[in-house]
Amino acid sequence: MTNTVFSPQGRLHQVEYALEAVKQGSASVGLRNHTHVLLWLLKDQQVNCILSKKTHSIDDHIGIAIAGLTSDARVLSNFMRQQSMTSRLLHNRPLPLSRSVMAIADKAQVNTQEYGRRPYGVGFLIGGHDETGPHLYEFSPSGNCLEYFAMSIGARSQSAKTYLEKHFEKFLDCDLEELIKHGLHALRDTLQQDKELTTLNTSLGIVGPDHKFEIIEGDALAPYLAKMDPKDDGTTNTANTQAAPMETDP
Repeated sequence: MTNTVFSPQGRLHQVEYALEAVKQGSASVGLRNHTHVLLWLLKDQQVNCILSKKTHSIDDHIGIAIAGLTSDARVLSNFMRQQSMTSRLLHNRPLPLSRSVMAIADKAQVNTQEYGRRPYGVGFLIGGHDETGPHLYEFSPSGNCLEYFAMSIGARSQSAKTYLEKHFEKFLDCDLEELIKHGLHALRDTLQQDKELTTLNTSLGIVGPDHKFEIIEGDALAPYLAKMDPKDDGTTNTANTQAAPMETDP
């Protein structure tokens, strides 16, 4: 069945399969305050290859965290870089984040309605800072792009969303150090009960008004991990034993 054919129930299965690929990808958490945007990501310790990286810099002021197929992510991230370079070459200015996001949304949406194409099986959390301030967007294979104060995608992301929903009202007013702790606590909730965040499985992307997008990994994360609050045994990760629920028709 192609992505241009509706099922008898009125569903586009190819689009749903692409959305499911995002749900099976690495967990990512994004959140922002009034100055900075943070992108937290769980890395696959079994794969140590530059082609499998899940956090990418698009421009000095834009970065992404991905969940889903890395091959599709490379196509879309390269497209975003081309858009950013074109803006700097032709207009001598950074590309506004909203225009970058809408460009890949349009590109992805075309693949959901034309015969012979398939939806991209990848989702992004896009963080950046432009002349209008910090922004965090979620991009999905259906072509939807929505702006959030905080969001999580990937495997077991529902647990992180629950944490973010409880605390998001604090994010805008908290300082960078406190925002980092909130991001770590949300990311920790996506882990299985017998797992912990370490310098080997955690990655941070950060961008701000005077801070070009930077990816922090390895031993540089140790000071942040050491400041985490203790985990509540038996309560924090109860929901992690089950996968995130499938989206269904209303």
